[in-house]
Amino acid sequence: MLVKVNDNIILVGTAHISKESVEEVKQAIEKYKPKIVAVELCKRRHEAITKKDQWENTPVNKLLKSNNAYLMLAQTFLSSIQRKLGKEYGVEPGSEMIAAMDEAKKHGLEVALVDRDITITLKRAWKKMGVREKFRLTWEFLKAILGYDEEELEELDLKELMKEDVISAMMKEFGEIAPSVSTVLIHERDEYIAKKILDESKKGRVVAVVGAGHLKGIKKYLEQKEVDVDLKELEYVPKKRFSVLKTIGYSIPVLFVVLIVYGFYTKGSGLVLEMFLYWFLINGICSAIGAAIARGHPFTILTAFVAAPITSLNPAIAAGWVAGYVEAMLRTPVVKDFKELSKLDSLRDFWNNRVIRLLMVVALANVGSMIGTFVALPYLLRLGFG
Repeated sequence: MLVKVNDNIILVGTAHISKESVEEVKQAIEKYKPKIVAVELCKRRHEAITKKDQWENTPVNKLLKSNNAYLMLAQTFLSSIQRKLGKEYGVEPGSEMIAAMDEAKKHGLEVALVDRDITITLKRAWKKMGVREKFRLTWEFLKAILGYDEEELEELDLKELMKEDVISAMMKEFGEIAPSVSTVLIHERDEYIAKKILDESKKGRVVAVVGAGHLKGIKKYLEQKEVDVDLKELEYVPKKRFSVLKTIGYSIPVLFVVLIVYGFYTKGSGLVLEMFLYWFLINGICSAIGAAIARGHPFTILTAFVAAPITSLNPAIAAGWVAGYVEAMLRTPVVKDFKELSKLDSLRDFWNNRVIRLLMVVALANVGSMIGTFVALPYLLRLGFG
């Protein structure tokens, strides 16, 4: 869909998995002969499209941090879905963006990346979510990964999905799980992209290639006399002075020590030993189950079992990091594993890839440890005050 905002700005709203969109982009550039071709990509997404082998240079230790694990799993999972949808229509996801950049190069035109960094978008979303929304989002995401089913994918409305880009689709999913952030972030991206396009148009005519889902919002802002948007403000990731999750994390060891001391003075060392035993078993078993679901090595599962009761009392370390380190030592991902990340299509592919397995070990061992902590603490309270 093509929209001419004014003589200097032409918007091309594309379906991200469509041969027609590729042709429409080429025709728009040929017809309007712009000075600048703007594409709805940030630097990271641009590299993901143009440098498909970038995974090969990812340091293994970067995969061990739990936040990285969730983000990389999400990125790989969404990319896999896009590839499967692309196969339905015989076109690679993002082909219209590649076509726009190729045409710009062919005609000696400047290319402008006008989208906000995907990491900033996701971090801003995370910061705006409440504790309940964060837990629900984590659970829904892990459930989607573990229940990844080709038959379910085939039942999706492909034509509907084609109308939007991956980030917009994610924001709609957020809308059901975390209503407090979705609308704001969709509008933020519309504002951000519109402002970047307007700034580029001051240099000359711009043909901007954007997802069809953003066309209406971007057009609305561009039709205003002035797009009053502070880009630095939209790129800022707010730091919460008070974090409920961090507070809970630091409260757990304090509560544990209080329970142990109270148990010792009221019922003696026998109760203390019983408390330690249940804390160790419940926390360790839950984390080990997480590592086992991820199909970790037997020594990795054992490591999760031993590490979880200890790391749960230290907010600076996570059981998944320790278990992930052992998994990386025992089954170190090789270049082939990283290369195959861009080809994962089935559940079997996901489970057999060492990079994905490592990410799953980190994520699920952490989730298991967290569940174990919240199961064990009430049990210890009952022992101490029962």
